[in-house]
Amino acid sequence: MYKIGWFSTGRDKAARDLLTTVHRGIKKGEIVAEIVFVFSNREPGEDKESDAFFRMVRRYRIPLVYQSSNGFKQRFGKGWRSRFEKEAMRRVEGFHPDLCVLAGYMLIVGAEMCHRYPMINLHPAAPGGPKGTWQEVIWRLMEEGARGTGVMMHLVTPELDEGPPVAYCTFPIRGKSFYRYWKAIEGIPVDEVKSRQGERNLLFMQIRKHGLAREFPLIVATIKAFSEGRVRIEGGQVVDSAGKPIDGYDLTDEINKKVGGIAVK
Repeated sequence: MYKIGWFSTGRDKAARDLLTTVHRGIKKGEIVAEIVFVFSNREPGEDKESDAFFRMVRRYRIPLVYQSSNGFKQRFGKGWRSRFEKEAMRRVEGFHPDLCVLAGYMLIVGAEMCHRYPMINLHPAAPGGPKGTWQEVIWRLMEEGARGTGVMMHLVTPELDEGPPVAYCTFPIRGKSFYRYWKAIEGIPVDEVKSRQGERNLLFMQIRKHGLAREFPLIVATIKAFSEGRVRIEGGQVVDSAGKPIDGYDLTDEINKKVGGIAVK
């Protein structure tokens, strides 16, 4: 059975929904794998949201491993991160995951952990697209007048958002469903749109809506592809079933069928 390690801070409903989505996919047989542990950088009693997350993990009968990153910061000060990760790796060393998924894990992962485990993380842009938070990505797309974007799972490296694409899907942000929103900001500097309307801007909201609709399906499809051997990580490279290096596994058609979208040509 393919073994998955799940890393999440458990800080909000989205973290719970994501784990639920993958758990259901496993129970339905859509994903032939098992989540062998959930690791959180919070402890029980630290936050009501993570406490709700922990209750759900226990309800799913998944082994829960936790360790407070805030506790390590307070205890060790400068240099806490290295100590934290060494202890975290010690606590999960008996599970031997084939793949680790960062799903709302609110820490930058250090080099030693990246080298020990194949780890993947969600980024709300297509390969080669803007870096940063999903808000930063959308504003940059608007500034560039982009015609398309996407979401991807990428290999986790110590450099934030710099790991190579593992799997991705793309979608257009032009055409009938976007035309009037682009037209509404035509000739207006994006900084002005940002200061006047912020995230309430309709184009901003439309891009986010289309990206968000693909995030969960992409995560499920990526884990499924790994469990079926269609894609894997070898020596820090992403390879296909034949062991040939690839620039990410394109799941556009599969994802867009689920959400009723079309691929960017």
